[in-house]
Amino acid sequence: MDRTRLRAYIKICITVIVWGISFIAIKIALRDLSPVSVVWLRFGMGVAVLAFVALARQQLNLPSHRDLAYFALLGFLGITFHQLLQSTALLTTQASTASWIVATIPVFMALLGWLFLKEKLGWLKTSGIALAAMGVLLVVTNGNLGSLVRGNFGTVGDILVLISALNWAIFSVLSRPGTQRFPVTQMTLFVMGFGWLFISIQFIAIRGWTEIPNVTINGWLAIAFLGILCSGLGYVFWYDGLQAIPASQVGVFLNFEPLVTLIVAAAMLGEGIYISSLLGGGLILAGVWMVNR
Repeated sequence: MDRTRLRAYIKICITVIVWGISFIAIKIALRDLSPVSVVWLRFGMGVAVLAFVALARQQLNLPSHRDLAYFALLGFLGITFHQLLQSTALLTTQASTASWIVATIPVFMALLGWLFLKEKLGWLKTSGIALAAMGVLLVVTNGNLGSLVRGNFGTVGDILVLISALNWAIFSVLSRPGTQRFPVTQMTLFVMGFGWLFISIQFIAIRGWTEIPNVTINGWLAIAFLGILCSGLGYVFWYDGLQAIPASQVGVFLNFEPLVTLIVAAAMLGEGIYISSLLGGGLILAGVWMVNR
């Protein structure tokens, strides 16, 4: 293996680990801050990191007005709306549960392709979708499928995470044309920048700066981890890896993200590791594999 590919694999592994821990970091930050303030601080740092990288790589060019409108739409969907959904969800759902549900994004992408692009599903994809759906039900019900009949399963947070997975699938589909036209660092910077501007409106509306003096050391460490590593360097490392390794191979690494969350959440937050969660997670990953095939 040449050094370029080796560095790419290392960057991808680091990114998957960092993103897996992000759910735990959000829950820690939420002890001191509201979801709006967490997102605002996190992506303020992320924008600063990406701007530095874009300048260093000489990829900071001003797009046209039409392209700016496109980036604004992506920023609202992928940053403002998506991150608010997930941060609000983590007030009531476990970090490990959220991570397993987020893993279903490829399933939603397949469904969107079938609904709007007339892509054929076939028996393998259809079976994968059904298998992933069963896995989600096992995770959110803690293996008690009988609660489905009674209608008292899961939390509001579980539903919000599921909506965020669908939203990210829509964001991913809309992002594809842009990744073929713009340098990825530049595009990510503008998308994240617009998302941060939109969340700034809400931050001002709730007077979020009044929460900042109460942030503990652990809260600041969590925010710095989210902003610098997850939202800044994480995106840079991920797209650097995609330039050297086929996307199909890189996608396999994402399957390990929920396992990272599961282990770290148990160690840092005391979340239980249940057979139903492992079984449901296994069904989700198997379903995603079938869809990706």
